[in-house]
Amino acid sequence: MSQIITEEFLEDFELGLNPQFPERSRIPAKVIGFGEISSIFKIEGISNWIFKRLPLFETIKQTKSYINNYIRYTDYLKGIGIDLPGDFSRVVKGKRVVLYVAQEEIKKEDLCQNKLQIQSEEENLLMLLDIFKEIKKVYLFNQENKDKVELSIDGQVSNWAMVNGKLLFFDTSTPLFKLFGKEQLNPELLLNSTPKALRWMIRSFFLQEVMDRYYNLHEVYLDILANLVKERKEELIPKSMNNANNFLPEGIEKITKKEIDKYYQNDKFIWQLFLGLRRMDRWMTINIFRKQYEFILPGKIKR
Repeated sequence: MSQIITEEFLEDFELGLNPQFPERSRIPAKVIGFGEISSIFKIEGISNWIFKRLPLFETIKQTKSYINNYIRYTDYLKGIGIDLPGDFSRVVKGKRVVLYVAQEEIKKEDLCQNKLQIQSEEENLLMLLDIFKEIKKVYLFNQENKDKVELSIDGQVSNWAMVNGKLLFFDTSTPLFKLFGKEQLNPELLLNSTPKALRWMIRSFFLQEVMDRYYNLHEVYLDILANLVKERKEELIPKSMNNANNFLPEGIEKITKKEIDKYYQNDKFIWQLFLGLRRMDRWMTINIFRKQYEFILPGKIKR
């Protein structure tokens, strides 16, 4: 199927895209989910694939470098035994250079985020336990290869699916990994989705903290546990915290409920601020500067 979705088709889609109202585009699109940086959408007439649109780049060279990092990152994850959905990428040259990353569509009922709301407590605890096990694979790989390669993973529940009893990790479009201690993704690219006037503040106070957390097993487990508050599943925290702590190697500080609460409030503040700044930037771009705002933003997020 990926052979049929050509760059020419996506160029046509891009030229007719309305980022503020994707459903009103020349080729309509429907937003079906969102990450913290990019929204996930389906394009009318294309079945079995979902898309992320990354208008982060100034040149084709930057885009190709990003794709190479993406391929390398996903290959590393697959190499250590983490299952991923099928995917492909396309570079589109319209008014600007845009990267489209596509993944095989996953049924809503298979998303772990949705399973949390319908499964029994025992089933949810077992699912979370399996997620902790998968993430531990990244930690073990890093311990063995840290001088050469170090991988990150954003392991919160909303980034996993359970398909026929097998976990799939699908939040791969921000390929954070280090080679010989050097981050391979230029963090300035991530700032391209933020207001220019405020990038110094985000760069100084938030960017490095957010990037670093995904290399730290304690922080990744903590992020999952704090995310259960957002998912309105706080009753799962005590037993899941105990399970997470059992997976933390000796020498890594154990997670506490107080730490979870503090982390949740801090994370909530960061992402609400980040999204608020982007919405402000969208309003100014459209209403003051009379330009098209390039990013598809999510609606109201419950936290």
